[in-house]
Amino acid sequence: MTDPTSTIAAIATPPGMGGIAVIRLSGAQALPVADKLFTSPSGKKLSGQKAGTVHFGSIACGGEAIDEVLATVLRAPASYTGEDTVEISCHGSTYVQQQILRALVDCGAQLAQPGEFTMRAFLNGKIDLAQAEAVGDLIASGTHAMHRVAMQQMRGGYSAEVKALREKLLHFASMLELELDFADEDASFADREELRELLREILQSIAKLTDSFAAGNAIKKGIPVVIAGSPNVGKSTLLNALLNDEKALVSDVAGTTRDAIEDTVTLGGTLFRLIDTAGIRSGAGDVERLGIERTYQKLGQAQIVLLVLDATLTADKLQSDVRHFLQKTAEGQTLVALLNKADRTGDAELAEKLALLRPLCGLLAISAKNKTGMAALEQELRRLAAIPDNLDGSIVCNLRHYEAFVGARQALSRALDGLNSRLSEELIAFEIREATQRLADVTGEIADTDVLNNIFAKFCIGK
Repeated sequence: MTDPTSTIAAIATPPGMGGIAVIRLSGAQALPVADKLFTSPSGKKLSGQKAGTVHFGSIACGGEAIDEVLATVLRAPASYTGEDTVEISCHGSTYVQQQILRALVDCGAQLAQPGEFTMRAFLNGKIDLAQAEAVGDLIASGTHAMHRVAMQQMRGGYSAEVKALREKLLHFASMLELELDFADEDASFADREELRELLREILQSIAKLTDSFAAGNAIKKGIPVVIAGSPNVGKSTLLNALLNDEKALVSDVAGTTRDAIEDTVTLGGTLFRLIDTAGIRSGAGDVERLGIERTYQKLGQAQIVLLVLDATLTADKLQSDVRHFLQKTAEGQTLVALLNKADRTGDAELAEKLALLRPLCGLLAISAKNKTGMAALEQELRRLAAIPDNLDGSIVCNLRHYEAFVGARQALSRALDGLNSRLSEELIAFEIREATQRLADVTGEIADTDVLNNIFAKFCIGK
């Protein structure tokens, strides 16, 4: 990052040509730098204008007009960064954008690094680190669920709760450490029973947060759904039907799919990561065998396994295939058997096969080619996703936060065990301090420079 006392500038809108582009300027010299280039019809300088006002004028450099623009004036601390800020809305020509940005740099501004505006908002106390990361999640949100969670986190989410828990722990840690200073006088400042009750309460709160990570991670990255089965049962046709696109090559020749094909689809506001895999069979060639090995690897990563079966096969064969895949399904995974090509089977025969397989696992009859039964399948996927309807800021979808909460939970568990075992105050205080450090990592109250740089480097430059 640049010197935090400098004035930084960057194009805040996506790269390329458009109707309008925005160039952001932030820092103590933002208004004086803009005044060197901006001229209003009245001749008034931006540095003399009120906060929150928008002004029409032109940008010129070296006596040559570059563009007619609108300049928005924002003053510290009531701006995104907490600094004086000018946002210049110009025409979206890439040439115009670059010329204005170059002129601002020539007048004393420095080019902003990725995420530097948001980092300044964090450093200036406008937002905490969890909120800053939520800004990146909001920008990247591609579904209704992710948008809702990111908005809640950006508005504070669980930050206030985490800070309150940390303050309570710090109080008791201080009391325990004070007792150590008066060890010779046998003084007691921390009520042990009160501390024991507090540790149980905080452990319960943190457990709720860590347990929400499975749903949060699914919301953010998409729920992994593996489409598996024998060759030529319609796996690729099913993938294409779910995506409503010809993503995978479909052929009557068995073993066409040699490697996993992945794509995402949003169903009911939830993101699913669909993975079409090579058909599993014996007697495959070397290349196909590698694809089958990859299939088993992908099965281990799935939250939902869609086992595609050929409805025209015998009931015994279908039952055998389902039982084979049930053995491959790990704890926490859900297997749904799909009797594909149901249109090629008589109603009575199909009903008999469904009745036989239904006790084993989830089951649906479909025709991927004709797209019949797809609505029921999509509804079942949304149900299995188990995304809460009442999404709020208490859902953890950030791996860094999850690891911090897990660390805090482990430290507090050790502290509670130590308290129950009557271990020394020094050891208990150490574990509580460890937990407070982990909680501080979430909100950035104590932040390592390398961690900050790694987080904000993932942002786009104009944010």
